[in-house]
Amino acid sequence: MNLELVEATYEYRQQLFEMLTEWKNDIIVNHTNKAPWKIWAHDFHDFDNYIKSLATKEETKDGWVPDTTLFCLDRDRNIFVGAVNIRHYLNDKLLKTGGHIGDGVRPGERKKGYGTAIIGLALEECKKLGINKVLICCDKTNIGSAKTIINNGGVLENEVEEDGRIEQRYWIQL
Repeated sequence: MNLELVEATYEYRQQLFEMLTEWKNDIIVNHTNKAPWKIWAHDFHDFDNYIKSLATKEETKDGWVPDTTLFCLDRDRNIFVGAVNIRHYLNDKLLKTGGHIGDGVRPGERKKGYGTAIIGLALEECKKLGINKVLICCDKTNIGSAKTIINNGGVLENEVEEDGRIEQRYWIQL
């Protein structure tokens, strides 16, 4: 795998549109997970606004913390295979559920090892941000996500209930 995390720019507009169009169709048809939520916060067809919406620079009154959203580029095939959102620090809500990293793999590329690779690349970004202990959470029923976290050194701390769902909280020491 020749993978790299990149920002959304005009250079990657086509790759972004192709991935998000496929993903959106899968969400509509199969009601799949929208993780990372940040890539769905604004309409990607309004590309200028979309790019601006991807990063939160400072903590907001409604609980958003500074974050970075990156897309996983498969250099060999020149396609985006997934996305990751990295929260620079945790507030009380993110400490309970959410964690530092939210990630997702586009539907047509799932179960090929990209999730584990994306988390690994995101952990490198966390190191650059000075985050030495990373919290990653996933729904208890999402076995694939749990495996990608464990494959990257995640240790289950506990499970918490959130909106009727059981969320698992894993820590990774960098």
